Amino acid sequence: MLEGMRTIEFGNRGEQRQRLVDHVTKGNKRATAGLLTTDYEAENEPIEYVGERLVVVNNDGLAAALVEVTRCEIMRFADVPDEFALAEAEGDLSGDDFRQSHKEFWTSCGETITDDTQVVLTYFDLLEIR
Repeated sequence: MLEGMRTIEFGNRGEQRQRLVDHVTKGNKRATAGLLTTDYEAENEPIEYVGERLVVVNNDGLAAALVEVTRCEIMRFADVPDEFALAEAEGDLSGDDFRQSHKEFWTSCGETITDDTQVVLTYFDLLEIR
């Protein structure tokens, strides 16, 4: 919690997080993905809901931006659509690109990813840069 709201962190601390926060604050990144079992269930973290406002935190744990959730879906890893890959704005131009890059990332973090892995897709709008 920060400023009375839940926070959202992108990627791993360091260069990756800074790059993703920059994408949010420059208006490109409008979605993010998380693993249902690891990022939500294991951490007893509720799934975001439409209208929820989240504080984007930087590498120092400080507020970088405020976003509002516009859509949230849970789907199989194999079914992540092109629309989501483009909204996430991490260089993936299709669902296939998303699956390749995110499987590599999550596997490097020790996760096992299959077509049936449940992924939480959260879309948001930038409300404010802090």
